Amino acid sequence: MISAHGCPLAPLGNKETGGMNVYVREVSRQLGRKGFAVDIFTRATVPRLPRIVEMAPGVRVIHLRAGPMEYLDKNIVLLHVPEFVRNVCAFQEEEGLDYRFVHSHYWLSGLAGSCLSAYWEVPHATMFHTLAEVKNAARPAEGESRRRIQVEKQVMATAQLIVASTEHEKRQMVDLYRAPAEKIEVVPCGVDLDLFQGLPKDEARRALLKQNAGEVRALGLDGRRVLLFVGRIEPLKGVDILLRALHLLDMPEDIHLVVVGGDLEGDGEVTRLRTLAAGLGLEDRVSFTGALPQEHLPLYYSAADVCVVPSYYESFSLVALESLACGTPVVATRVGGLPTVVKDGVNGLLVDFHHPQAFADRIGRIMSAPGLQHDLAGAARPSVEAWSWGWVADQIIGLYRELSVASSDYRACLSG
Repeated sequence: MISAHGCPLAPLGNKETGGMNVYVREVSRQLGRKGFAVDIFTRATVPRLPRIVEMAPGVRVIHLRAGPMEYLDKNIVLLHVPEFVRNVCAFQEEEGLDYRFVHSHYWLSGLAGSCLSAYWEVPHATMFHTLAEVKNAARPAEGESRRRIQVEKQVMATAQLIVASTEHEKRQMVDLYRAPAEKIEVVPCGVDLDLFQGLPKDEARRALLKQNAGEVRALGLDGRRVLLFVGRIEPLKGVDILLRALHLLDMPEDIHLVVVGGDLEGDGEVTRLRTLAAGLGLEDRVSFTGALPQEHLPLYYSAADVCVVPSYYESFSLVALESLACGTPVVATRVGGLPTVVKDGVNGLLVDFHHPQAFADRIGRIMSAPGLQHDLAGAARPSVEAWSWGWVADQIIGLYRELSVASSDYRACLSG
């Protein structure tokens, strides 16, 4: 596994970590359980971490030097990909390992994976998680570079297999990048159905959480209805749209918004959103928790009446999956892979226009209709129960087997 720009051991919820980290971690764990030996190569960013960490039985995370040992912007990491590739090869030679597959995640890793695949003469499977062309179209201020787009096209042309999380993403690769449709396979993302289970709302709202410093505090949500946002705090996620929607809600002021994610100290986007909330008169109706350990998230999903995903772009959205697994309906933008997860009128509501009033209308529709909320919540978990990480790993293994056969046939032709 190549995950140069995202360590699966990194804490979730800051600008550098999100769904891709979860995907690499969970799929690798499941592959280990199913008999694969998996090495996950990532760029070392924290000096105190060991070079090799056994993440799960049969699964190791290998931290390799490639540039300064600190978080770097992705466009700076690009400059260090050659060093990263050299160090992966050096590790393989030192350990005397014989890798059968390379599976890369994100465009930077895809570039590294293409090099390693050619050097080792093994098949290369790749997954992008987000695409530059789509991000730029969804929100031009994202400003993804032409170089990234070129690398994505190059990786799509050279990889033996491209994994897309939805049919929509596959169409985007074909239409925007001219990727060969015949080597793109669709495998949805998964959810930890054991961790993400619903609790009674009153119980979740009374639950106590131990913080890092040892203090204990309640969620503080007794007696109020709750909207929830979970994710990285960045403009692409549309939290400002959600704040304005809350301001527009024509309902009693017992609705409270909890924003989970980000860094409460020194994060410019968090500061901007807090200032916006104050300007809208929402100081007492919005709580920013900062990033939280994943094991705490089921409490928040269970405590919420509605989870809102107001993103400009989501290739899939693990947050929507996790919320639904906990029995909490989702209101989401009708973009990217979200309609694959959120079925309008079944387990949540979709918003066609990325505008505060449109979100206020959908949120208000659920909050003012207990019967609708009950029906959406009742359908939530059943709608995602088929998408366990074990099932996802089984689909990936099937693709590996096909790659192995194709690679063996190709080598046989060369030798013949």
